[in-house]
Amino acid sequence: MELCTHTFKTSLFFNPSFSLTSSSSSSNSHLLRFNNTLKPFKFSSFNLSSFIQPSLYHHTSSPFTISASSSSSVELFSENDRLPAELKVSETPESNSRVRLHVEVPPIVCKDCYERVLVEFTKQAKISGFRPGKPVPESILLSYVGIKNVQKAVIESILRRTLSHAVTTVTGRALQDSVRIVTKFSEMEGTYSSHGLLRYEVIVDVAPEIKWISDDAYKNLKVVVEIDNEIDAHIASEKEFRRRYKSAGVLKVVTDRGLQVIGDVVVLDISATTIDQDESNIKSIPSAESKGFNFDTDDSEILVPGFLDSIIGISRGETKSFPIVFPETWKQENLCGVHAQFTVECKELFYRDLPELDDSIADKLIPGCTTVEEVKELLLQRFQEIEQTAREQATDNAILDHISKMVEVDIPRSLFEEQGRQLYGSSLLEMQTKIKLNEQQLATLSSPKAVNEYLEHHRENIKNLIKQNLAVGDIYRRENLQLPTEDIMKEVENSIAEFKRQQQEYDEERVKEQVQEILEGAKVLEWLKERAEIQYITR
Repeated sequence: MELCTHTFKTSLFFNPSFSLTSSSSSSNSHLLRFNNTLKPFKFSSFNLSSFIQPSLYHHTSSPFTISASSSSSVELFSENDRLPAELKVSETPESNSRVRLHVEVPPIVCKDCYERVLVEFTKQAKISGFRPGKPVPESILLSYVGIKNVQKAVIESILRRTLSHAVTTVTGRALQDSVRIVTKFSEMEGTYSSHGLLRYEVIVDVAPEIKWISDDAYKNLKVVVEIDNEIDAHIASEKEFRRRYKSAGVLKVVTDRGLQVIGDVVVLDISATTIDQDESNIKSIPSAESKGFNFDTDDSEILVPGFLDSIIGISRGETKSFPIVFPETWKQENLCGVHAQFTVECKELFYRDLPELDDSIADKLIPGCTTVEEVKELLLQRFQEIEQTAREQATDNAILDHISKMVEVDIPRSLFEEQGRQLYGSSLLEMQTKIKLNEQQLATLSSPKAVNEYLEHHRENIKNLIKQNLAVGDIYRRENLQLPTEDIMKEVENSIAEFKRQQQEYDEERVKEQVQEILEGAKVLEWLKERAEIQYITR
C-alpha cells in the first residue's frame, strides 16, 4: 500500500503568466506546452512527512516524540552523510516507468541512529534529579520518554538518514519529487523490534524510455493538415466588412411583414422538448432553450439545420412550433441525433436601415480610411495575417499529433498526474478570468473529486501531450540541435521585463528554463517542417 504520492513538475504549459515577449513570441506561443527536459531527482534536506503519510504512523502523544514534521533539532541528513555501513539495495522494474527499491538497513546503522536519538531526547528531557542536557542513564531515559516513542523516533531517524543513500541507485533516472515509501510503518516497527534492522521499500518514477517505430520515423514526415474554411482570409474579411457595414446602419422595427432571410434581426423565446409517442417520456431540452435570443439572419450557420427555414415569415407576437432532428455531428454531444419539437415566439423584429455603400462611410468602418476599397484591402491584410498564423498553428499541431503516434512511452503516473493537474489549473484560470468564479465555486472545482474526474475524462489527451513533449525533446537531442546563446538571453530579458511591467513575481532560473524549452520546441518544429511533405485540405 503506498503511503503517499509525489508528483514530478514537468510542463510549463500551465504557467499562463509566462510568455515570450519579443517579436518571435507570437509564432512560438503554442510551444508553451513543451518541456523538453525531464527534471532528475535531487535529494537534500527533506521533510519525511512528504514521503510517508503521518496518519499511518501516528505517534503516541508525548512531549519527547521526535517527528520529521515537527520543528525538533534533529539533523536533516543528505546523501553526503557517511553511514557506518553500506545499505543493501536491490531494484525491481515495474510498469509505468516505475522502479521498486528494496532497502535493508543493517543493525550497525540502526544502532547509530538509536544512539543519536537518545542524545536528542537527553537534550530535551527535564528529568527530576538530572541537569538538562547532562547524561541520563539509558534505562531511566527510556522509562521517562517511553520505549514505544523512542522506537518510533529511531525508525523515523533511520528513514530520514538512509533514504537519500537508498535512491542513489536511480540518480539521473528518477523524476523529481516522485519518491514514495510504500512500506507500512507498522511493518517497519515489527522488523526493527524483532531483528534490530530495518527493511522498507521505495517506489520511484524514472524517466520513461522513448521507443520510435523506427529510428528515422520522424524524418521526412508526410502530414495532411485540415484547414477550416472559416479562417480563409477572403471569406473572413468579407464577413467582417459586412459586419462593420451593418453596424453603421440603424435598427428599425418591422411593422408590416414577417421575418426575411437577409438583413433582419429577430428576438425569440425558444423552448424545446423531445419527441416521443409515449407522452410520459417527453422531456424538456434545457440546452436548446433560450429567452430573448437575439439572432441576425446573416448568422444562420450557428443554428441547427432547418431552424431558420422553419421561422421564415414569423411576425412580432406570433408563435410557431416545428420538429427538428439534430445532426449526428452536432457539436453538443448530448443533442446528437435527438428528435426535438421547438416552440418559438417572436418577441421583436427589426430590419437595418443601411447607409449608401460609398466612400463617405469608409472612416466609420475603419477610422482613417478614405475609401471603401481601402477598408477592404486593410481587412484582407489583417485576415491574411490571421490565416497565416492559424495555418502555422494547424501545421504544428498536425506534426505534433503525427509524431506522438510514432512513439511508445510507458508514462509514469506522477508525470501523468502533474501534466493533467496543470492542464486543469490552466483551464480553471481561464474560466475564472471569463466568469469570475466565487470562492465556493472555486473550492468545488478544485476538489480532488473534480480534478480526478478531469484526469480520467482527458486521459488520452494528457497522454498525447506528454508523448509529444517527450518526442520533441528526444528529437532535439538526437539531431544535436543548437540555439544561439544570445537568442535565449534576449528572450529571457524580454520575459523578465514583462513580468516587472505587470508587477508579477517570477523565478529567474525558471524563466530561463521555460525560455529554453520554448525555443527548443520551436527549433524542432522548424527542423521537422523543413523536411516534411505537407498537404493542406479545406474542410
